[in-house]
Amino acid sequence: MTAAPNGLADRRTWTGLFVLLLPTLVLSMDMGVLFFAVPFISSDLKPSGTQQLWIMDSYSFLLAGLLIPMGALGDRIGRRRLLLGGAAGFAAASLLGAYSDGVAQLIAARALLGITGATLMPSTLALIRNMFHDPRQRQTAIIAWTAASTAGATLGPVAGGLLLNHFWWGSTFLLSIPVMALLLLAGPFLLPEYRAPRDGRFDLLGAGLSLATVLPFVYGVKTLAIEGWSPAPALVLVAGLVLGALFVRRQRTAAHPLIDLGLFRIRTFSGALTVNTVAMFAMMGFTLFTSQYLQLIKGMSPLAASLWSLVPSAGVGVAVGLSSALSGRVRPAHQMAGGLLVGALGFGLMTLVGPDSPVALVLTAAGVLCAGTVGTMTLTADLAISAAPAERAGAAAATSETATELGSSLGIAVLGAVGAAVYRSQLTDSMPSGLSRQAADAARDTLGGAVSVAARLPDLARNELATASRAAFADGMHLAALVGLVVMTGAALLGGRLMRHLPASTPPPPPSPSPLPSPSPSPSPEAKPDRVEVETDTPGIANSPSASGCSSDVPATDAAPNDTPATDAAGASAGSGSGEATVLAAAPTQGRSSSRSSSQS
Repeated sequence: MTAAPNGLADRRTWTGLFVLLLPTLVLSMDMGVLFFAVPFISSDLKPSGTQQLWIMDSYSFLLAGLLIPMGALGDRIGRRRLLLGGAAGFAAASLLGAYSDGVAQLIAARALLGITGATLMPSTLALIRNMFHDPRQRQTAIIAWTAASTAGATLGPVAGGLLLNHFWWGSTFLLSIPVMALLLLAGPFLLPEYRAPRDGRFDLLGAGLSLATVLPFVYGVKTLAIEGWSPAPALVLVAGLVLGALFVRRQRTAAHPLIDLGLFRIRTFSGALTVNTVAMFAMMGFTLFTSQYLQLIKGMSPLAASLWSLVPSAGVGVAVGLSSALSGRVRPAHQMAGGLLVGALGFGLMTLVGPDSPVALVLTAAGVLCAGTVGTMTLTADLAISAAPAERAGAAAATSETATELGSSLGIAVLGAVGAAVYRSQLTDSMPSGLSRQAADAARDTLGGAVSVAARLPDLARNELATASRAAFADGMHLAALVGLVVMTGAALLGGRLMRHLPASTPPPPPSPSPLPSPSPSPSPEAKPDRVEVETDTPGIANSPSASGCSSDVPATDAAPNDTPATDAAGASAGSGSGEATVLAAAPTQGRSSSRSSSQS
């Protein structure tokens, strides 16, 4: 892969970015598409309630639990190799799911989709780090990556509804196969390979602890959010926290850890992850309310509600464009705080939404909320991936994605629990008389339950229960919005403080010490080129403003073209995957005692 002499990406690199955006779009569409297919699956395969939950959650649980191990694995075996292998596995699992003739087969297919999906997300973001050396161009590429992820979440329900209007439920799984086929065909020619020059075995124990930490944590949080307080999920959640402590201890003591914990001592990296988690907490947590409001209070069909949900995307588009325009002109702290305060304004508008409010008000509030959070997430993704050295980009991207998953789960759990508590309390006080205990319990559980119970009552009781349940839901939504407003305002203050050391634009940091003890000799003309590339544009890591990983208008002095200096893990100089011979330029190097010390150089 070539680049312009000044280190700027060429047309081929931008075409490669387009190929990377396709799996990102498909992965973010998955859950939205499946939501529409669940009723059809239930009618055809007759799963039990527990089996239906596993059909939905096996994908997200395994995806969240394996992001960090897969990111570290990509750093070792090659990010393009992991991406293409995951794409092939994802296509095969999609085919298995589409033609499942039993519940067990469908659950297995969903689990395989989660495992293979965990290879795709960190690989796409890490490869962007390797393909774009110029800070401005890299930020533009990350903005496109964030936009594709957001667009997928928005388009998923629409695509699911349209497919199910014309085809059987298995068609929702087949949607990803042509995308993965295109990635498999074009990827070897358009995407560079990168493998970190590391020795030592892959930390299998650490990978197991990572999975064992995230799975019970996400399960406990989601179960408590949906079913309310119960000792069993609470104990599972505590077990996940204990295993998380063991995982951190393992990463501190392992010779070759999955995550360099020194990265978290970099204010830019840790601050970006913190703010990104809070942004996802707010956006995904409140999506639960807006979808119910449109369907259960305004009476829209799922497809109509999903089409109306496209309206806030206009605000997201404006936010993404504005974030790009402000890059290099406004300090990251001010830009981040401003985006979070815009999101807080969206929460403030949500407190004005009532059962009889026009649809325009709730869509405007949702648009403002999404614009602020997505604009902020675009910035945090760029800061996090740029602050990490190139050889750690896969693990850094995976850590960022894991933080996103955890923020999403916590947002649904916390804001959902707040809204549910107010709803139950308010409806208990205003419940119409004459209802059976079973009907009253169903109405108190959820707004959907109340609407279902009201449909079977006489006119007077039906109207009374519908009015009371909708008012109770609005009250719960208002309190959840107030909590979100406080959280977003606090995050704006925190983000501004954590990122205040970053100027609007600074010269790029010096490169980190070479991972090799000495420069490698030039390859002989007869030497066969290796497929492994190791970039030399690794940013330096320190806790000083001059090495913070912030963007710059000036190309880095070490930002070489994409196919220049490449070495394999043993230190022999090699060419790129396209067969072009390269020579490793000699430069002063400094040894590292372990892989963990690279983040403190």
